[in-house]
Amino acid sequence: MPTKRDYYEVLGVSKTASEDEIKSAYRKMALKYHPDRNKAADAEAKFKEINEAYQVLSDKSQRQKYDQFGHSAFDPAAGMGGNPFSGAYQQGPFTWSYSTGGSPFGDGVDFIDPFEVFNSFFGGSYNSRRMPNYSLHLDFMEAALGCEKTISVGDRRQTIKIPAGVDDGTRIKFTDFYVTFDVGADPYFKRQGADLYVDVSLPVSALIIGATIKVKTLTGEIKMKVREGTPSHTMLRLSGEGLDRLDRRGKGNLYVRLIADIPKKLNRQQKQVVNALRDVGL
Repeated sequence: MPTKRDYYEVLGVSKTASEDEIKSAYRKMALKYHPDRNKAADAEAKFKEINEAYQVLSDKSQRQKYDQFGHSAFDPAAGMGGNPFSGAYQQGPFTWSYSTGGSPFGDGVDFIDPFEVFNSFFGGSYNSRRMPNYSLHLDFMEAALGCEKTISVGDRRQTIKIPAGVDDGTRIKFTDFYVTFDVGADPYFKRQGADLYVDVSLPVSALIIGATIKVKTLTGEIKMKVREGTPSHTMLRLSGEGLDRLDRRGKGNLYVRLIADIPKKLNRQQKQVVNALRDVGL
């Protein structure tokens, strides 16, 4: 059998790399060598190698075995445990993976093992044939709220219903093809999973004496009360105003960070007021 490359070398990370570093390296390499993006003759082989390395290094138990025994840790003939690349897997490299039941236009959603997407490429217990994958760009709000898109599938056009909450790198399995999403950023909302984060600048006076402000959400505006004496950079939570959770029911939260808007230059009247505040201990 051909000699396997060191898994750390495959992902371009050190043996002391953190979980986040491994995940980040995997994501970059997988996108670079994905067969539907990279048409080089060896792209699919490298893509398989990258995923094989990630399967082991992203799992603490498998990584410990690999660090101790190397590739022989997963060689059935070596007596050190079964091959981690056959059968079901434990965690996926993409954010979520799920399958729509029946027609690709259906509304039903059934969650599946996230590594089915790779079994379709490399063989395994789920699917013995390769299913095509299509890449699709979505604006932030299209991904956040859900939308319908028409794509070319082989020699035909199909309209697919995209659920709210897909993230950058999310892969969805439809009846006979996959779609991987490339989601754009938003200048206002910052995303972490199903949660959203926004910064809201307020005059110093609003934080000192309190105020009622309007906060933009995915679907409109919400009034929020700022209490008297609120420190700058206080984080407030709006429950259920985040994104739909693809992996389970419910929504994430919207976190609002209140930041004091300190003017770089004061006019005469403002200086007088600030001096007066200083004189009374504020």
